[in-house]
Amino acid sequence: MGGSGPRHVAIIMDGNGRWAQARGRPRLFGHHAGARRVREVVEACPDLKVKYLTIFAFSTENWKRTQTEVAGLMSLFRRYISKEMQALSARNVRVRFIGDRVRLDKKLIQLMDQLEKATSGNDGTQLTIALNYGGRDEVARATRRLAQDVADGKLRPEDVDQETLPKYLDTHVLPDPDLVIRTSGEARISNFLLWQSAYAEYEFIDTLWPDFTAEELKSLCNSYGRRDRRFGGVQK
Repeated sequence: MGGSGPRHVAIIMDGNGRWAQARGRPRLFGHHAGARRVREVVEACPDLKVKYLTIFAFSTENWKRTQTEVAGLMSLFRRYISKEMQALSARNVRVRFIGDRVRLDKKLIQLMDQLEKATSGNDGTQLTIALNYGGRDEVARATRRLAQDVADGKLRPEDVDQETLPKYLDTHVLPDPDLVIRTSGEARISNFLLWQSAYAEYEFIDTLWPDFTAEELKSLCNSYGRRDRRFGGVQK
């Protein structure tokens, strides 16, 4: 027997570059198209009863891309935040960022702080943007904080269990994702929400991110609702 739809959907937004190249345009053209797609997906969440949406915007590995593409992406993030701040507030969306901010430029960090603060009182869709994020990096940073608390005597080693580490993760205020979607035909998780997705359902779809629609999200959420989720147990 299936259940209700997913409460928390996480998306690896892949395929922007290929979408642009197929049209004879530079990769950044695809990233701009992908940013516009985010708005449609965020707007679709309330009707689909998706309370939490987490999107993978920039990974710790993406710094390996060309300097031109990285600079263009950082500029796009600044523009997106500035442009969408009012609209997100008006739609009662709360925005959080996860990832390591140390390597980001000061102007972008300032805008991220501003957007989080401006939407902190909103209780509608909870949008989390993973920016300079990597699952292994997140676990390493969390472990350092946990180890420091043990060293400081705030936590006993014998009290550390699988309920402890999540309290130190970037996502500590969020429930684990129910459904993880990756667009563009790649069937890998690319270091995204490694700890949190232990029992998530996965959907790897061929659609390139700039072509992904609210209708396709609805279809995937409906498909999720028909799945039998036993979490290691047996259906009685």
